[in-house]
Amino acid sequence: MNKGFTYSIQSIRFDEHYEPSNNTRLTTNFANLARGEKRQANLRRAINMINNGFNTRAQWDNPNNDRYSVELDIIHVDVDIEGNGYRFPTIEFLKTYIIDHLTNTRIEGIVGNNFSSYVRDYDFSVVLRNHNEGKDQFSVPADYGNLHGQMFKDFLNSEAYKANFNKLPVICLSVSDNKTYYRTSNQHPVLGVEYTPNEPSLTEQYFKKMGMEVRYFMPPNSVAPFAFYFFGDLLNDFSASELISTLSTMETFQKIYRPEIYNANAVAGEVYKPRLKNEDYSLTQVVYDREERSRLAVEQGKWCEENFIQHYQPILEKWAAESAA
Repeated sequence: MNKGFTYSIQSIRFDEHYEPSNNTRLTTNFANLARGEKRQANLRRAINMINNGFNTRAQWDNPNNDRYSVELDIIHVDVDIEGNGYRFPTIEFLKTYIIDHLTNTRIEGIVGNNFSSYVRDYDFSVVLRNHNEGKDQFSVPADYGNLHGQMFKDFLNSEAYKANFNKLPVICLSVSDNKTYYRTSNQHPVLGVEYTPNEPSLTEQYFKKMGMEVRYFMPPNSVAPFAFYFFGDLLNDFSASELISTLSTMETFQKIYRPEIYNANAVAGEVYKPRLKNEDYSLTQVVYDREERSRLAVEQGKWCEENFIQHYQPILEKWAAESAA
């Protein structure tokens, strides 16, 4: 019978004093902001954007637009494959908390939000590149994402996850710039107008192997839809405050590193085609190194291949096959 791996969880506060740990993927949104000469100003501005975004959307009993603030914890997950105490960094999430300054209460938000994974770097930057090198037409290996998907589901079923979190994660990502999205008549008070894509994206297929569904919504005051990956019932399993905490957090990060889409000066229409070459957009005051992000994704993927995939290959292949069966 297949036995799951052992996971350990660390929580690190994301605030203006945050410094990335040695095990953090440097391409992660929050880690990229926390480096260089402007690191503290970057963090302060990003946090202000998140708080302002939350208050703008939580307007009830909030006349001065300052009732709430959002606290963020970085959830760092390590895995012990052999049970010998050696741990490899696997996943990083963000966990939101809502501070209600009127009632002096701290309310749990949503875990997930951002999604960071060395094995995903390996899949996208090593496996896909090697598979398509020298080919005229892009394709995906038959077993693409299987290991990552099985590990993710194993983590969610682990005692470590259940001991730390009451709900399954929601992950909010950018829409794909090679798909077209169509506005529907469905509308949610917080998430806004729902869109549907012309076909599934590669990311959508990848997350499906992790057990997650996706829906696309463009919230009020936003200019483009977001991809919400989830389990269960996205619209009824979470409160308005929980959804707003995710939305305000991830819209901030998307405005910073995808301004062509999420800080564009034109709002998505009934038929929407995201364009990374859009020139009509505004920049935030937060410094973000996108060229370094692309370069490091490849380096991190190769590092994962050498230090995790190749190191544990026989164990991982056997375990993934048993898990799938």
